[in-house]
Amino acid sequence: MRVLVTGGAGFIGSNFVHHLLSDTAREIQVLNVDNLTYAGNLENIGDLKDDPRYRFFRADISDAGAVGKIFDENRPDIVVHFAAESHVDRSIEDASPFIRTNVQGTQVLLDASLKHGVSRFVHVSTDEVYGFLNENDPGFKEDHPLDPSSPYSASKAASDLLAMAYHRTYGLPVMVTRCSNNYGPFQFPEKLIPLMLQNALADEPLPVYGDGRNIRDWIHVEDHCRAIEAVMEKGTEGRVYNIGGEAERRNLEIVKAILKALAKPESLIRFVKDRPGHDWRYAMDISLIRSELGWEPRISFEDGLKSTIQWYLEHRDWVDHVISGKYREYYSRMYGERLEETS
Repeated sequence: MRVLVTGGAGFIGSNFVHHLLSDTAREIQVLNVDNLTYAGNLENIGDLKDDPRYRFFRADISDAGAVGKIFDENRPDIVVHFAAESHVDRSIEDASPFIRTNVQGTQVLLDASLKHGVSRFVHVSTDEVYGFLNENDPGFKEDHPLDPSSPYSASKAASDLLAMAYHRTYGLPVMVTRCSNNYGPFQFPEKLIPLMLQNALADEPLPVYGDGRNIRDWIHVEDHCRAIEAVMEKGTEGRVYNIGGEAERRNLEIVKAILKALAKPESLIRFVKDRPGHDWRYAMDISLIRSELGWEPRISFEDGLKSTIQWYLEHRDWVDHVISGKYREYYSRMYGERLEETS
C-alpha cells in the first residue's frame, strides 16, 4: 500500500507519518510531499530518513507538473491531504497564499488522483469552516451550513466543496474530515499552546486576544491521527466526518493552565486587541465517527497538555532551531540545496 501524504513535514502531517510507520509489521510505503514553507520542518521527520518504507519529495502542491511527476513515478494508492496554509492571522494579512495552496493545490491533487485512479482520497479540513457557535448551542454536525469567518477558513471551505464535487461529478472516492484544535509535539510556535509555553519559559508577556473567553474544543494530535487512519481505512466515500476531543476550554483557561504547570505568575498575561472576525466558540458533535467507525478520543486534555509541555521542555533544541530559523538548514544538510526564504 502506497500512501501519499501531503504536508508531512508540518505539525499534524509529521505526526501522521510517524503514526503510519510506527507499526513495523505494516506493509506500507509512505510518500511525503511537502513544499517546506516556513511551517514545514524536516527535523520533525529526520528520524525516518533511513527507513526504506519512507520517501520525501519537495514540491508545491499547486504545481501540476511537479505533482503529476510524483504520481506518475510512484503510483500512490491512497492520498491523505494535510498540506495547507493554516494560520488565521497570516490569512488576514495576505489571503493569496491561502487561495493558491488550499484551493488550487487541492484541485491539482484531485486531478492527479482522478487520473491515476487512487482508491481513497482523505481531505483533512477544520471545524472553522462552520463559523462559530454561541455559548449554549449544540456542537457542529456534519450537515451544519458552512459559514467561514476568515480568509483561511473560507479557503478551506472552498477546498472541502471542491473535493466533494469531484466525488459527485467524477466518482473520486473522497472523504472529508473536519477537526477541532490540535495540540501536541512538533506544533509550530505561532499557535496558542506552544506560543504561550515559550513566552512563559522566557518570562515574556503572554498575549491573549480580547478577554480570553473564546472557547475551543481541543484534541491531542495522536487522537487526530488515529481518527484519520480510521477514515482512511473504513470511511464511507462521499462522507464528511467531524473529529473532536470533547474538551472545550476557554483560551484564558489554557493560558492559566500553562502558567500553573510552569510555576509562572499570571501577571505575565497581557490582553491585546481582539482579532478581526474572531469566532466565539467551536464545538464538535463526533457521534457519526464514533458510531460508524468506532473511533473516540482517548487522551484527556489534562494528560495531553501535561505530556505536551513535557515534550517541549525535553526538546528545547527543536524549539530553538524553529525560533532562530536554523531548522531550515536541515534541508541543506540533507539534500545539498539551500532553502529560499519563504514567509
